[in-house]
Amino acid sequence: MVFAGSLRANSASCTKQLRSSLTRALHTTGVPRSSQRLGTQIAARLANPRHFSTSLVTPARSSPLLSSPRWSGNNKTTPPAPSEPSENDAAESSSNSVKLDGADDESPAGSSSQSSTPPSSSSSGGDSSDGSDPPPPSSQPTPTPSSIAKQSVPEVYPQVLALPIARRPLFPGFYKAVVVRNPAVVAAIKEMMKRGQPYLGAFLLKDEHTDSDVITDINSVHPVGVFAQITSVFAANNGAGDDKEEGLTAVLYPHRRIKITELIKAGENPSTAKVQEETQTVTPPPTPTEGDVAKIPQGPVQTSFLHKHAISIVQVDNLVTQPYNKDDQYIRAFMSEIVSVFKDIAQLNPLFRDQITNFSINQVASNVFDEPDKLADFAAAVSSGEVGELQDVLESLVVDDRLRKALLVLKKELINAQLQSKLSRDVDSKIAKRQREYYLMEQLKGIKKELGMESDGKDKLIEKFKERAASLKMPEGVRKVFDEELNKLMGLEPAASEANVTRNYLEWLTQIPWGQHTPENFSITHAQKVLDEDHYGLKDVKDRILEFLAVGKLRGTVQGKIICLVGPPGVGKTSIGKSIARALNRQFFRFSVGGLTDVAEIKGHRRTYVGALPGKIIQALKRVGTENPLVLIDEVDKIGRGINGDPASALLEMLDPEQNNGFLDHYMDVPVDLSRVLFVCTANNLDTIPAPLLDRMEVLEVSGYVSEEKCVIAEKYLGPQAKEASGLKDTDIVLEPSAVDVLIKYYCRESGVRNLKKHIDKIYRKAALKLILDLGETVFPEPVSAASTSASAPSGAADPPSKTVESQEPPANEPNTVTLEESTSNESGDRKTVTTQERKPLQIPDDIHVRITPENLKDYVGPPVYHKDRMYVSPPPPGVSTGLGYLGNGSGAVMPVEATSMPGKGGLQLTGKLGEVIRESAQIGLSWVKAHAYELGITKTPEEQFLTDRDIHVHMPEGSIGKEGPSAGTAILSAFVSLFTKTKIHPDIAMTGEISLVGQVLPVGGLKEKILAAHRAGIKTILAPAANRSDIEENVPESVKTGIRFVYVEDVREVLHEVFRGQDIVERWKDTLSL
Repeated sequence: MVFAGSLRANSASCTKQLRSSLTRALHTTGVPRSSQRLGTQIAARLANPRHFSTSLVTPARSSPLLSSPRWSGNNKTTPPAPSEPSENDAAESSSNSVKLDGADDESPAGSSSQSSTPPSSSSSGGDSSDGSDPPPPSSQPTPTPSSIAKQSVPEVYPQVLALPIARRPLFPGFYKAVVVRNPAVVAAIKEMMKRGQPYLGAFLLKDEHTDSDVITDINSVHPVGVFAQITSVFAANNGAGDDKEEGLTAVLYPHRRIKITELIKAGENPSTAKVQEETQTVTPPPTPTEGDVAKIPQGPVQTSFLHKHAISIVQVDNLVTQPYNKDDQYIRAFMSEIVSVFKDIAQLNPLFRDQITNFSINQVASNVFDEPDKLADFAAAVSSGEVGELQDVLESLVVDDRLRKALLVLKKELINAQLQSKLSRDVDSKIAKRQREYYLMEQLKGIKKELGMESDGKDKLIEKFKERAASLKMPEGVRKVFDEELNKLMGLEPAASEANVTRNYLEWLTQIPWGQHTPENFSITHAQKVLDEDHYGLKDVKDRILEFLAVGKLRGTVQGKIICLVGPPGVGKTSIGKSIARALNRQFFRFSVGGLTDVAEIKGHRRTYVGALPGKIIQALKRVGTENPLVLIDEVDKIGRGINGDPASALLEMLDPEQNNGFLDHYMDVPVDLSRVLFVCTANNLDTIPAPLLDRMEVLEVSGYVSEEKCVIAEKYLGPQAKEASGLKDTDIVLEPSAVDVLIKYYCRESGVRNLKKHIDKIYRKAALKLILDLGETVFPEPVSAASTSASAPSGAADPPSKTVESQEPPANEPNTVTLEESTSNESGDRKTVTTQERKPLQIPDDIHVRITPENLKDYVGPPVYHKDRMYVSPPPPGVSTGLGYLGNGSGAVMPVEATSMPGKGGLQLTGKLGEVIRESAQIGLSWVKAHAYELGITKTPEEQFLTDRDIHVHMPEGSIGKEGPSAGTAILSAFVSLFTKTKIHPDIAMTGEISLVGQVLPVGGLKEKILAAHRAGIKTILAPAANRSDIEENVPESVKTGIRFVYVEDVREVLHEVFRGQDIVERWKDTLSL
């Protein structure tokens, strides 16, 4: 099998040259007759004439060491003297080549087959038709210079040229071609051929990756090799015809086994040698008869001419196979098994069967069992075993041992052939199955088409688009584009790339709901009911939404309105949008633009791009299937801007009521009417929204919830939802209102209820865990798995088999618990059972009663986050005032302001992570105090210098919390006056408001949250700007304002008179700092 594979792998030129050289050489070098029959048949298949060298039978040249030439032959014909060559001989010796004419090769495959199979018919060169010996010499024609006598093979040849062979050893009786590149070896081989001594020793290199033409170290080759005859040689440059040849290709025919005893001469300048044939040919020549063997005197005189070449010469001994008994049962058993394995391999591999046939033809004269040593050599020569195993077969001189090793090689060959056959059958079966399915499907399509049951896929697709378009009210321009694209699709092949683009475009064009809308419900009663079901409080927002619906009820439409809900996180802006959609009976679609940096997400991609898609609004229309959905654009204040454009600017066209009736998407490239879409946007801050975009929206401020509203929301909405989500729906577990109030005051002070919801969920989860731990697994047993149920079920049950998957469970973290081998085996063997059955909830006993009170609340949610509402309960030292601030999370806070002075140069230092606006307020407050120091009683005369040698330090506690905004001016100024006049400020007084440089008090925002924080801290009096009076009276609940006295001020003088009321300093201010 390997021989056949190697022959097929050779290049065409080298194969033809090899055939040509074999043909001529087998007629000229005296190889056995079987080889001559092979050469004559190959010659009949030649495609082109080839030039090659020959080993002509000429008398050996005179040598000073010999008394007569070393030449002998069976024909006893005296060759012509070399000094008087004939004209033909002169021509041959000058060119060293003979040109043969023959018929062209039919095919490379045919020539390969002919080269490996000896012919049974007559051939040129005097062979008879039945392959027997040639006629007597009397009947042969007179020899010519190109028709030479048969040369004998010497039995003793003590010194030979050593040629290393790579990758595979040679076996007696099987051809092999090698390429020689070393010029010295090439020259030596040519001279050997001219002298009629074409013999050398071939030895396998120990290093498989090394190729060399000479042996530099005797240990680099295996000591046992073969004594081979060079049957022919020819140039290795593919017959280019140049005088300068790069190398030589020599065809070797091994005769017997030899062994190196001594390296007489090591080669020089080794060159790379390339093995042209990986295996030997399977046509073994018949064993020469005793009469054909010439007795050569021992000694190195025959090869003395080789010493002038830089080659390797070795001393060798012949290796003779040990005597054996042909009738030995072990030998016969081995031979029978080898023949049996040959038959098995031949059934699997036709090429291997040809090799066996060729061998059988050569052994037709005698039974194959009569020569077990040749059978073993043949088995090793044609197999692809390991190099070491093949060399062991070559070195084995005991027949039964040689047969055993050859059988081992053949067994491996059989395994490889069986595997190759199995793979081939699998591939053939898959291909056959797919081909069969393809043919059947094509026949089915043809039958359906003939019967009119089904049309082509392209016709069906076009019909589908036409049906879709017929059910839509497309505008005239869109209908025209649709017809054009449909006609384009009709003329395109389905496999064309343009057809795929056109089909996708028509898919989108026919899935936009042109003219389709849902009937709207403008019932105020229904809308009010839906809003109250979903939200508690938010009276202002609900009233504005009802106003919006009332106008739509009268006009019949709500076109041209873009609502923007602004408020802190967790107040329900997104859920309000859902409630509006439910109240109006509109479809709802939400997408977020937070962090969006690509304009294509809004306007779509061009159709020229691979994987192009329309923008989000077109995708929304396709998803909802109506022209009038409610589209909620979330986080519109967090929209980004990148290298792909400004999405905020792209929103201008979509959200402009005057433009969105013809919105042009880049992908659709046709105007789409968005005027019936109700857009609702949400934002946490208006400052980051671009002014042109903000101008197109109607802003509704969603302020935070007060404590009373949070308590009701927790009782009506958050508590039942968390209870059901924790599996405690029908259980007597009560979260008392007092515990909720503590939770709001000391854990969740944010304006929204998202954090409150998290804490309530945590309370019920903790209650579920305690319930399981207290009652134990006996009350709440684990349900029986499906695998165990099926195992315990009777054998006659018809339950479906359970499905398992490979376990991906991670190994244990404890070290040294199992060994690596155990863990590997467990992972490979364990499988997990999977099921589609839903697990049912467990029933909780009715005698369970749990109460969450303020006393045990800490066990569920941990210690309080906020420990106290204000820092100073008793009167603080001079220089401390109480201000009201608005934090970033949407909640208010009571923030004390501390001021102190120290020796210095009149500088002002501010700490407490204060923002730029608060720093400016501190500078304004200090400047006003310096300007009115005499009126305030700080200096004795108006001209007296103040704070020239003192530094002022202002600090606002809780330095980790950032503080920013125009609301601390009055508190900072009051702290300065308290410090410089050494007068204390009562801790129950808090103030908010910004001041100007002349002392006016300016309005501020976030009053609802600030007043809520003051109410929670127990503040009795709040000083607020007079401009915020209406805001406080209308928007702040009465429950929050209960117990607080509000003082509305317009000037800082009013602030000072109210803050220091009842103090001695106020009596002096009546004259100097009058109101």
